[in-house]
Amino acid sequence: MDETDEQLLGGSKVGDPAAFIELFWRHGSAVHAYLARRTGRQDADDLLSEVWLRAFKSRTNYDCRYADARPWLYGIARNVLRAHWSQTARPLAFTEEAVAIDPWSDADRRLDAAAQVEMLRPILATLSEDEREVLLLVVWEQLTPAEAAVTLGIPQGTARSRLHRALSALRCEVGADSSVLNRLYPKEA
Repeated sequence: MDETDEQLLGGSKVGDPAAFIELFWRHGSAVHAYLARRTGRQDADDLLSEVWLRAFKSRTNYDCRYADARPWLYGIARNVLRAHWSQTARPLAFTEEAVAIDPWSDADRRLDAAAQVEMLRPILATLSEDEREVLLLVVWEQLTPAEAAVTLGIPQGTARSRLHRALSALRCEVGADSSVLNRLYPKEA
């Protein structure tokens, strides 16, 4: 398990099936959680296989400048979600269900339990989809803004700008209570 994701993908490209399986074990639960937070656990179960199928088919296109494949996998998952949403009624961008199914307890701690979530839900709903997506990638998925940019296929400066706008909007809404923002995104406070 000392190999980087880049090395695993390289091994997979040259015919080592165990390398891609290792990549799946390394990132499968994170990709599933990403899908579940956006579409619900049942749909996520179904969509996860499509993400891995697409990842396997496109592994030769992986940009080897990145040692971590998670942003690349989230980008594939995002495309799978868009295809899914185009075939079904797209859910609200930020729903109660998305919060309820978050399996990462540290995300709940950053949001400081249900009281914080209740306060943040309407604020998050006011953000543009682009701003919200960058914010959620950084907060929920624990990506850096640069990794969020890779996931979304946008320049790093654009991701940083969207994150800044989202955090500024949150700051305006929560007012003087910077502890809320600090729990959500400690790097900003």
